[in-house]
Amino acid sequence: MTQIAQQPGTDAIAAKGWLLAHRWLLLRRASQLGILGVFLLGPWAGIWIVQGNLNASLTLDILPLTDPFVLLQSLAARHVPELTAISGALIVTAFYVLVGGRAYCAWVCPVNIVTDTAGWLRQRLGLTGGTRVTNRTRYWLCGTILLVSAVTGIITWELVNPVSMLHRGLIFGMSTGWAVILGIFVFDLFVSRRGWCGHLCPVGAFYSVLGRVAVLRVNAARRAQCNRCMDCIQVCPEPQVLKAPLFGADEGSGSIIQSPNCTNCGRCIDVCSRDVFQFGTRFSGNAETRLQFAKETQR
Repeated sequence: MTQIAQQPGTDAIAAKGWLLAHRWLLLRRASQLGILGVFLLGPWAGIWIVQGNLNASLTLDILPLTDPFVLLQSLAARHVPELTAISGALIVTAFYVLVGGRAYCAWVCPVNIVTDTAGWLRQRLGLTGGTRVTNRTRYWLCGTILLVSAVTGIITWELVNPVSMLHRGLIFGMSTGWAVILGIFVFDLFVSRRGWCGHLCPVGAFYSVLGRVAVLRVNAARRAQCNRCMDCIQVCPEPQVLKAPLFGADEGSGSIIQSPNCTNCGRCIDVCSRDVFQFGTRFSGNAETRLQFAKETQR
């Protein structure tokens, strides 16, 4: 008789309760849907808290925000941006340098909900295998987009950007946008696990560059308590980022996730029944974690 594999997070639910075992996931969904909702309030209800979209917006007629990747394409295409666009890009860049570039992917991007759903369904259906795409592909795509913008004079990514298509589709009707979103869902479900966000999306690639110097980090502060259940690896959208900090060979190995591809989604914190992970800063982990590691391994 085939034994059904235990779902990731089952032990965490038993140890912490359902709410705490889904805390960061629920906060992420509230953030993603809340941000999308604020943008839709204007065209849907005439309440213009924010004008524009995730590429460029003006909040309360005061705060400009600009996607720095869009600004780079604009500069490559030899368009002269307005001062508000430059100011908005600097504000966004400073924010993601603080919280981690790919926090955009986990906490803001609405397409992440689609890919997370595909990943969850793929796991529930027990689908394995598929096409392997190197995660370096997204960096090649990012560079290619900037090159094409420079050659054509067009902000290239906006012609096919699924986030923009989703946003416009919710306001004006999806049309071909549905096909793009459905294509991403099918690709992640049947072709490549976490394929879009983890291997192809050039926006994620760009924000990972900002994430190299990010202050906010996930820290495997109590890694000596790890029981190797691998739940964190199963739910992590970028599981390779956990290997060095979690399975460091000795007490001198850093426990902070330094990889710029970490999305700071917090799912590893949610599903860990041993509370191995916590949020911290890039400066707060190594000395105190080595001490904690030494104490716990001597017990």
